[in-house]
Amino acid sequence: MDKELPLLPASPFLTWIEQKLGLTQGVRYMLLAVFGFALMNVLVKYIVHIPATEVVFFRSLVSLVMSLYFLRQEKITVLGRNKKILFLRGAFGGSALILFFTTIQEMPLASAVTIHYLAPIFTTLIAIFVLKETLFKRQWLFFGICFLGVLLIKGFDERVSLFYFGLGILSAFLSGCAYNCIRLVKESEHPLVVVISFPLVMLPISGIYCLFDWVTPQGWDWLFLLGIGILTQIAQYFMTKAYQVERAARVASVSYTGMLYALPFGMLLFDEYFGLLPLLGMVVVLLGVWLNVRFGKK
Repeated sequence: MDKELPLLPASPFLTWIEQKLGLTQGVRYMLLAVFGFALMNVLVKYIVHIPATEVVFFRSLVSLVMSLYFLRQEKITVLGRNKKILFLRGAFGGSALILFFTTIQEMPLASAVTIHYLAPIFTTLIAIFVLKETLFKRQWLFFGICFLGVLLIKGFDERVSLFYFGLGILSAFLSGCAYNCIRLVKESEHPLVVVISFPLVMLPISGIYCLFDWVTPQGWDWLFLLGIGILTQIAQYFMTKAYQVERAARVASVSYTGMLYALPFGMLLFDEYFGLLPLLGMVVVLLGVWLNVRFGKK
């Protein structure tokens, strides 16, 4: 197997947290990924005047440059061994990201992120057939609790049209497909090889599309686009590591903690306010995540 990057450095504080909350290395990776994606979502929301496909183009460009640099430092082959699976990972992930960015730009941030929380459910369901993973009956209950929390957060938001809601569902499903592709190559591919499969597939596709729907970035747009690329690269790496070192059903549920950022960011930065249901839903989802993590450790 290709040379691995070093694990996250240990510290007394992280060790204490891990012991008290039962956090494994995979869960820690996913928590870092969730935070990176949350910051990325905010930047995408700030540049709603730039088409989602163009945002993906710049994100792919930054990811390609960063991945090539680190892969060269580690002397790792860019294309990897499982080229077909890596291509599918890039195609599924890229399509999902374009749809997700579109929903972020067309509906409240918390609503878009909430709908995307169906991705872990699709990931787990697909893993049953693709990876032959076993899902215990009790875990179905925990995921049901998480889904109930998502419904409470979503509520009856009139700002979400049926069309964009459908795009959000499709984005979540495609993300589930991409995550399972990551799991399929966990024993043979370096995380950065998996990450670079995204820009290798999406850069030419999004670039061609941009020729027909191009909006020239102005001023701060360039900094936001650069930030989106860097944050996504970092988050993608940690998410890939999480799915490679942990069972899909377990780390998938941890991604629900992203709502802890989506709701406050939406309210403080974009004046997107909700009623009491989102607060109750947050508690319900976190309960489901905690139960699933604790059960998965046992």
